[in-house]
Amino acid sequence: MSAAAAPAAGDAPPPKGGKKKLILIIVAVVLLLAAGGGGFFYFKAKAAHEAEAAAEEEGAEEAPAKHAEKKPPKREKKKDEKHAPPVFVPLDHFTVNLADREQDRFAQIGITLEVVDAKAGDEIKAYLPAIRNNILLLLSSKSAADLATAEGKEKLARQVRREAVLPMGIELEDEDEPVEEPQPGKKRKRRAYDSLADSPVQHVHFSAFIIQ
Repeated sequence: MSAAAAPAAGDAPPPKGGKKKLILIIVAVVLLLAAGGGGFFYFKAKAAHEAEAAAEEEGAEEAPAKHAEKKPPKREKKKDEKHAPPVFVPLDHFTVNLADREQDRFAQIGITLEVVDAKAGDEIKAYLPAIRNNILLLLSSKSAADLATAEGKEKLARQVRREAVLPMGIELEDEDEPVEEPQPGKKRKRRAYDSLADSPVQHVHFSAFIIQ
């Protein structure tokens, strides 16, 4: 048998240091790839977190804006929307003899009618002769004592208002008329009156009030 062939002189074994260097290079590449992948996932997660925070902040800013949009804007009051000024119809002064029996007394009274609008003022003027007649009859039925107090003047104003609209076919209830008790076994029939809202004369003002 022949002995094993000895290795050729040119075929020298590879140095052991080359293998170690190759292993180190492979390990370094693996670590580099691992580090790169970890950084990639880190920055990706950070970007997603920042985007989510920005979306929440934007939603928080939009919520008050939407809430504010639901509120109706304040309506500015225009100059022409102010209440129209009242319309007054002054009557000529009334001079009447009062109903006092003890001595002769007379009164000089100035009356101004406050009406709902200018159209009502023109209507009052059309009925003025009949209105003055009714007021003269009312004043002449009063005594000096009836007109001396504030309550008496307020009562007269209510009665003048009632008499002023009668010629126009409007009958207001006499607030000062005593209520009649119904007879036993009979129901008191309530009369139908026009409401104050239907009256062109809303208030009665005195411009002069002299009793002598």
